[in-house]
Amino acid sequence: MLAKKQRRDFAVRLMEHLVVPTFVLDETGHVLIWNKSCERLTGVQASEVVGTKLHWKGLYLEPRPCLADLVLRNASSEIDKLYAVDCSSDPDRGILSAENWCYLPIAGGARYLAFDAGPIHDEDGKLIAVVETLRDITVQKEAQDKLEILARQDSLTGIPNRRLFDEYLEGEWRIAASTQHPLSLLMLDIDDFKIYNDTLGHLAGDNCLRTIAALLTEETRRDRDVCARYGGEEFAVILPQTNLIGAIAVANRISRSVDAAKILNPGLGQDRWLTLSIGVATSGIDCGPQSTTEMIAAADAALYAAKEAGRACVRWPVELSPASHGQSFRQIDDLSTS
Repeated sequence: MLAKKQRRDFAVRLMEHLVVPTFVLDETGHVLIWNKSCERLTGVQASEVVGTKLHWKGLYLEPRPCLADLVLRNASSEIDKLYAVDCSSDPDRGILSAENWCYLPIAGGARYLAFDAGPIHDEDGKLIAVVETLRDITVQKEAQDKLEILARQDSLTGIPNRRLFDEYLEGEWRIAASTQHPLSLLMLDIDDFKIYNDTLGHLAGDNCLRTIAALLTEETRRDRDVCARYGGEEFAVILPQTNLIGAIAVANRISRSVDAAKILNPGLGQDRWLTLSIGVATSGIDCGPQSTTEMIAAADAALYAAKEAGRACVRWPVELSPASHGQSFRQIDDLSTS
């Protein structure tokens, strides 16, 4: 009996002095151990929480379950509601892992922590305690977030890239479909950009792309509007809750903004300015696109029509009667309200 007590005392001392922040709950959810590393991380002293159910105070501003509580309650299904990421690899055995942003009320400051919690059973298999460890991985999380931002940002212009464009368009398409709100897309191409590049050089071409991106950002004024670099000298603008009239108005505004910038394209001759061709597509109208793929194709076709019409104009597809089995394209002047 003495040897068993000595082993238990040694295990407690070992737990208390582990370099990994650790706390232990008994089978009723009261704190048995709140080790030195846990004190240093949270700023909460063991004397404040041992014997209580106040372990949440070290991690959160308001009462809420910690991962160890979920182990006690066999409630792994609640992780998704309480934590940013569920990392559990063996939930069937009651071993849970998760990650979450925490605001340490005592220590102060937001920290991103990784949690691991698992049950402790006696010789008869009865649950007698749960141990939870904490790891501060804020630096890794911030670095990961920066990489994810970079992965979705065009390195030259600083606006969203094709990857983020695809993700955002898909999300807005689902919202539009469920709410029956219109969704519009602009595809924009810098006219005669190759001549501009060949005449002034690639450095000037890069600066030109940055200027166009800045103008697009300035003219897409709502928080949910997103402009992206689609590829090369082609850009795209996603306009949620915007019908065809509104989309054409934005396209027209962008065209005027680029005209006002008076970016010379000397390769075309004296006093020739850079211009944009713009194609517009809108969902939520009769015979409109039925998927994001169709919407991009419709906007691309309208852009091609703008190029064919001599560039520096806006076009959008207009479905003809079913008997015609065809498609035509209108120009901006066809709408007196634009």
